[in-house]
Amino acid sequence: MLFLGPVLAVFFVGVVIYLLVKKYSPIAVLLFSGLVMLVVAYALGLHLPKLKQPTGLPAFDFVAYIIESLLDTNASVGLVIMIISGFVAYMDKIGASDALVYLAMKPLSVFRKHPYILASLVVPLGQFLFISIPSAAGLGLLLMATIFPIIVNLGVSRVAAVSLITATTAFGIGPASAIALSAASVLELDITKFFFGYQIPMSAMLSAVLTVTYFFVNRHYDKKLPADAFVTALETDPKTEGMTSNGTHKGQLKAPMIYGLLPLLPLVLLLAFSDFIGLVPFKVKVDTNVAMLVGLLVALVAELIRTRDLVAVFKSLDVFWAGMGDIFKSVVVLIIAADIFSKGLISLGFIDGLLQVAQQAGLGGIGIGVVLTVMIFLASILMGSGNAAFFAFGPLVPRIAAPLGMPAVKIILPMSLAASMGRTVSPIAGVVVAAAALAKVTPVDVVKRNLIPFVVGLIVMLTYNFL
Repeated sequence: MLFLGPVLAVFFVGVVIYLLVKKYSPIAVLLFSGLVMLVVAYALGLHLPKLKQPTGLPAFDFVAYIIESLLDTNASVGLVIMIISGFVAYMDKIGASDALVYLAMKPLSVFRKHPYILASLVVPLGQFLFISIPSAAGLGLLLMATIFPIIVNLGVSRVAAVSLITATTAFGIGPASAIALSAASVLELDITKFFFGYQIPMSAMLSAVLTVTYFFVNRHYDKKLPADAFVTALETDPKTEGMTSNGTHKGQLKAPMIYGLLPLLPLVLLLAFSDFIGLVPFKVKVDTNVAMLVGLLVALVAELIRTRDLVAVFKSLDVFWAGMGDIFKSVVVLIIAADIFSKGLISLGFIDGLLQVAQQAGLGGIGIGVVLTVMIFLASILMGSGNAAFFAFGPLVPRIAAPLGMPAVKIILPMSLAASMGRTVSPIAGVVVAAAALAKVTPVDVVKRNLIPFVVGLIVMLTYNFL
């Protein structure tokens, strides 16, 4: 019975992969496979995730898992994704996205002959921003609204641009990161010391590795793509000189060039009021949702000043709500289904089974560290969540490291980074699904671009840390 649950979990993973390859609906496959695993776990007498409000009837409790996931997702990452999607749609509607592209293209046109150099630099830049904006979906979609139209206009494919943007969320480091805080807590180490003493040196080295690797990977695969792969969701033709993101000529922008600053406003607000950078002398808590809605209100006021048509401005707000609804039915629901799938895996003892295999293999400290890091990387891919994978493994490290004579930080550091790295290679991760949807590419195509750089990064990290 001890290994039956994990064996069944592996079986279900195989079934899910088969059905996804056969083009079955990812939402239906993940949702129902997760529910079936929960039912099987209950039948086997295994431990199920705790419900906040049990119904009192097991059959109804399985439905309650969906309701709780729906409530939790929409109260957190789901709401962030919907608001940002609505903001992006509104920026496109009023012409602010086009204005941003036009403003950025002139100074960046020097890179037109070498677009992959500039595009690859998005990785370290975005990873720096991720310290201040620790929401993977939040930062990813902010960069989709700002950086994405710029780099595709330089000549990089849509899928390459999305892969680079999702890569910016690969390292959950810094005082605001849930993974970093959890790791520091497990180690009983001050978060600042853990951040500057351990995370910064490792992540800086890995960032350089990823930047170089992405340059060659994206340039290589883009050469094999058809012409329509270089058209953005805003119908951008980067090979057409003098064109903006909606296909009009430079002289035909439908909004003033000053509108190009509007998509950047939420990013500026988040950085200015963040604890890490803190450009203001007083304490103000501004999260992604507040920043996006402030940006939306400023855009509405700008439109009212420009058009002096209150009816039209109010009507234009429908685009924002429609953008929220579109992303909910295609992305947020998928995240909820992935959460149920993750709960099913955990209930069947998938994580515990992997850990037992590692311990019984008789590996030394380095071997255990390597195996745990690879396991958490793979678990993050399967569950689409770096947090879920790390929270399952992380607290066990001190008990494992002590008998092996290995410093716990030596094992937990690569594990903490591997958790968020694996998320970028997961086709069900929220940031991957949401960014791919905005760019009108498939999450699987994005993951294919991310796989090589992060496998290289994982190997370099393990070599650097343990040898």
